[in-house]
Amino acid sequence: MKSLLDIFTVTFIGHRYIDRFSFVEEKVEELIRELITTKEYVDFLIGRDGEFDQIATSTILRIKRDVFDANSTLTWVMPYETAEYRDNEESFHKYYDEVEVCTESATGHFKGAIQTRNCYMVDRSDLLICYVERKEGGAYKTMQYALKNGKHVINIFDMI
Repeated sequence: MKSLLDIFTVTFIGHRYIDRFSFVEEKVEELIRELITTKEYVDFLIGRDGEFDQIATSTILRIKRDVFDANSTLTWVMPYETAEYRDNEESFHKYYDEVEVCTESATGHFKGAIQTRNCYMVDRSDLLICYVERKEGGAYKTMQYALKNGKHVINIFDMI
């Protein structure tokens, strides 16, 4: 009998602006390399809403290209479909392995869409990698949601 693939899912959440860009990038790279080399298959879930997301996305793509890309997927989870996506759909599908729209946030109130999407990603995940330095804002709320729901959380800010 054929065994099912053991998929380990990781969500990235962080502040829109990052002061210690190089430090954060270095730590994200260490974590991604470890995940890709120790897990059978990793599904990386990412938003596309700020500098932390950019760091995580570019680092994942670089490691997949340089190390090994057959055991991971980079999935962009949108809170709702945008005109930018519709106008550039082909380019986005070349950049990300998967692109999906979170149904819960796409059909809910616009102002809460990103937080709803973030919680949806956390619910799917085994691990949350975040960069949260302030006890306020969406990244902090998402980290608290993950902790409350028993998810494993690595806050890169705590590594400073």
